[in-house]
Amino acid sequence: MTDTRQFGDLATQLIAESRRSTLTDTLLKYNDNLVRSIIREQRDLEKMTENSQNVTPAMLIYQTTIVRNKRCLLAYHKHRMDRLRDMYWTAGGALPHILSNQDIRSKLSPHEVDFLRQYSTSVMDYRAGFSNELDITASITHPPKDLHVLVHVIRDCGIIQTELGTIDFQKGQRFMVRRADIEHLIVQGYLEEV
Repeated sequence: MTDTRQFGDLATQLIAESRRSTLTDTLLKYNDNLVRSIIREQRDLEKMTENSQNVTPAMLIYQTTIVRNKRCLLAYHKHRMDRLRDMYWTAGGALPHILSNQDIRSKLSPHEVDFLRQYSTSVMDYRAGFSNELDITASITHPPKDLHVLVHVIRDCGIIQTELGTIDFQKGQRFMVRRADIEHLIVQGYLEEV
């Protein structure tokens, strides 16, 4: 039995993978082999069309496949970038927290790690202009009801500088602290609201 793969089938597989990622609300491992295969197919199709003077039905099919493959590659990478941005904001802008998670890190390509680093740098540069007035990395899904919050320390996070002084957060302890000082630690999973 022979392999009867049509032009564009690989790109369809890539889009199906993105859809599966969306439906399961997970980030799947970057499919480098499939992306490289689609790029190889693109080059083959472009070679077939570059020296043709006549517009034939076959040429139109090749051109349509080239455009469709490009759109599928762009959609796949846009989907992954959106997922990475969502992860960044869910973690409260804590890039080391994301990149230290080996499960997440193993699913990323080196270019995606670079994207996250550059995105974080851009956010921090933007944030630096008005960091005294507003913390754009704080969660806005649940607006705070009180200025102070009672927290339970889940993991040691060391000494943290707050507005009222330094606090040594050690596992098992409870503190009543200003929400703005420790919001990022709640998002990162070091502290838990009681």
